[in-house]
Amino acid sequence: MHAAQHDTDPAEPPRRGSSANFATRVVTVLAILGAAWLLIEMTSLLMLVFAAIVLAVVFDAMARLLTRWTKLPRGLALTLAIFILLGVFIGIFVMFGAQLAREFDTIREKIPGALTAIEGQLETWGLGDRVRSVFEQGAGDVSSLMSSAGSYALSIGSGLADFALVLVGAIFLAADPAVYRRGVILLTPKRAEPVMDDALDDCTHALRGWMNGQLMSMIVVAAATSAGLWLLGVPAAGGLGLIAGLLDVIPFVGPIIAGTPAVILAFTVSPATALWTVGLFFLVQQIQGNFLQPMIQKYAVDVPPAVLLFAVGGAGILFGFLGVLLAAPLTVVTFVLVQRIYVKTLLGREITVAGREERETSGG
Repeated sequence: MHAAQHDTDPAEPPRRGSSANFATRVVTVLAILGAAWLLIEMTSLLMLVFAAIVLAVVFDAMARLLTRWTKLPRGLALTLAIFILLGVFIGIFVMFGAQLAREFDTIREKIPGALTAIEGQLETWGLGDRVRSVFEQGAGDVSSLMSSAGSYALSIGSGLADFALVLVGAIFLAADPAVYRRGVILLTPKRAEPVMDDALDDCTHALRGWMNGQLMSMIVVAAATSAGLWLLGVPAAGGLGLIAGLLDVIPFVGPIIAGTPAVILAFTVSPATALWTVGLFFLVQQIQGNFLQPMIQKYAVDVPPAVLLFAVGGAGILFGFLGVLLAAPLTVVTFVLVQRIYVKTLLGREITVAGREERETSGG
């Protein structure tokens, strides 16, 4: 009897241990699934947080410049930087708002007629029967879109609320970035803290470099496009140039989106003007791709073009329009994190640190 009891007792702890291990695994899996579901549900909020981080980097860079030039305390320099940036946007709106509004009205009014002119021109070339239905549908869609613009008031209000949230969040982040940086590092395992510290430095340098280069690129693209369209006699040249400059922040896709209304409006002048407009956008993008983009990559990070292209598509699928808008800085940050954490730390290979001239190896 004692022997039988002795034989059965040792089996009890393993059974209890197995049950505890199974329960731990179940809880772990459920926690992972719950965290994944929560992240999916909060994708829009996470993108707004990232937008606030990008804007905070802008404020921080401006504050650093003001501190260097004027020797003002950081708090005062940051306040001045915020007012300067907001003042620039408000000033542009006040000085050019009425003119741009008239030009956007011109774009809205002339696009349906331009589509009809394109259809007529194609018919003279013997292609009318093949494409008439397509252009009729396109003209109807554009007219419907323009006529129902008032129904987007709710979406515009939501966008303004998101912008206010991003702006306030960026101000808080830029006011004391060390607090949030320290919080991220505290959430990192102790042995990985130096790697995370370096990774955050890399991301900051890369975002600053991307921001500086991209701003210059947008100004050049907007000015060159506006001047070229004005010389060609295309209506609403200023508004179309502004659209081209703003959409330059979206790699590859932005120029195509910006060029489409310009070419359509150019058809209201003549088919030859439309062809010249296509050539103008091609020339501007060649300048941007061969001169401005390498400059951005030099000061930010050299992301391969194919990676950027698929990143724009992936960000659009996952996060919608805001993802497309933030695709470039999001790709830059992801790229430098992969370099620092995976390529350098895990693989021990040499990397080029984003936004810096020195090269780092696994030993230093």
